[in-house]
Amino acid sequence: MPGYTVVNLKEVEDMAPRFDLSPQLEARFACRRLELGRSGISYQALSPGFRVPFGHKHATQEEIYVVVRGGARMKLDDDVVELKQWDAVRIPADTMRGIEAGDDGLELIAFGAPTSASAQNDAEMVPGWWAEG
Repeated sequence: MPGYTVVNLKEVEDMAPRFDLSPQLEARFACRRLELGRSGISYQALSPGFRVPFGHKHATQEEIYVVVRGGARMKLDDDVVELKQWDAVRIPADTMRGIEAGDDGLELIAFGAPTSASAQNDAEMVPGWWAEG
């Protein structure tokens, strides 16, 4: 049995329909399909101007978001930063975050680094966290 796994991120199940976020959001989390134990990866695509309707932070998982197409505004605690294609942003575990696609939409790859396999789902979700401008 080989010691590696190959998965096409666009062939991983889109989880957005389960939460009534489709078609404005596409969210494909590949941890299980890639058999990851200490890291995480997802592909996400947002329609132009769409803001994810919740913020989240993690107990232990640091994340890196890489913009592969389009642009976005990201709220990190009380700061709002502009992101463009190929920008990468590192987010500490305890930083609340939310994202809004720019005029051209957004495609990103998110990488997570949980400290254990059980920490992969350590997210605290806050609906409506970034409700204002």
